[in-house]
Amino acid sequence: MMEYNLKDILAQFDVDTNIEVYGNGHINDTYMCETDPRFILQRINSNVFKKPWEVMENIANVTAHVAKKIKATGGDVNRETLNVIKTKDGENYYKLDEENYFRMYKFVEDTISYEIVDDPIQMYNTGHAFGKFQKMLNDFPADKLYETIVKFHDTPERVNQLKEAIEKNASGRKESVKAEIDFALSYSKYAAEIMEAMKKGEVPLRVTHNDTKLNNVLFDDKTGEGICVIDLDTVMPGSLLYDFGDALRFGASSGTEDEKDLDKIYFDLEKFEQFAKGFLEETADCLTEKEIELLPLSALLMTYECGIRFLADHINGDTYFKIHRENHNLDRARTQLKLVYDIESKLDVMHDIIKKYL
Repeated sequence: MMEYNLKDILAQFDVDTNIEVYGNGHINDTYMCETDPRFILQRINSNVFKKPWEVMENIANVTAHVAKKIKATGGDVNRETLNVIKTKDGENYYKLDEENYFRMYKFVEDTISYEIVDDPIQMYNTGHAFGKFQKMLNDFPADKLYETIVKFHDTPERVNQLKEAIEKNASGRKESVKAEIDFALSYSKYAAEIMEAMKKGEVPLRVTHNDTKLNNVLFDDKTGEGICVIDLDTVMPGSLLYDFGDALRFGASSGTEDEKDLDKIYFDLEKFEQFAKGFLEETADCLTEKEIELLPLSALLMTYECGIRFLADHINGDTYFKIHRENHNLDRARTQLKLVYDIESKLDVMHDIIKKYL
């Protein structure tokens, strides 16, 4: 990889200041610029995002649309959305070479982020933030966005990838995880639910965030309100159900993604209710009947999809997800599949909760 001088990069954005490493992100290299106001400089990971220019065009178009909505309601554009800082040549990013692409945002002051849910009210605030994000983009033409990661939430394709992994058995582990395989394949009956509804036009194509974790919302450091949705690299066309379900896969689990003791793992209905309440306060009037119907199942589907990806990677010999111990991907898969089982047993209650907030 070519070496680069950060001062030279800053100059492309017409900035001259001190700069230091910032945050603990796993994908992009992030730096804080000590200006007034402060800026965030990032090197986009071109190994993950093969076409950074498409990522940046998506982000620029989405944030510009959101900014107009915020202005129209008298909100604070500097705090309620990411603001892309253009280069001195008027571009949304700076390309140094084929491997090094840089972008700059205004830093959102007086905010805090969280890695885990300590209090169910955080789920309410997270749901409200992602719901507001969806509502502001309700009239954005999603088909104008690039699909930066193709077939990202194609659950039937993920099932096919699991079957291919089982057939190849590259690691020789297939026999030792027969119970997990049988369980996973028995739930493939749900895999096509969202995609079939989209094909029928019952679930519309919308702008989706695709990484709706708690840590991708900035919260006001005084009120705790979720004010700004961040990490827009995976914004692309899809179903709102992907975002709803994935937020709950992560946020409503009783334990960590790789918890070994499955007795500690269950789907927390209080956290589900708080997220649904916040989300529906913003989106209830713009959802279709089928979207509303599938909200509870989306939590099962996104959890299932993640679980079978972990299981397939374990069978493939841990070639995709980084592992930090023996059978790490298997532990992750078991945790997700335990959640799937528990979510299925609670679907009726989840439907009742959704009805309460419509």
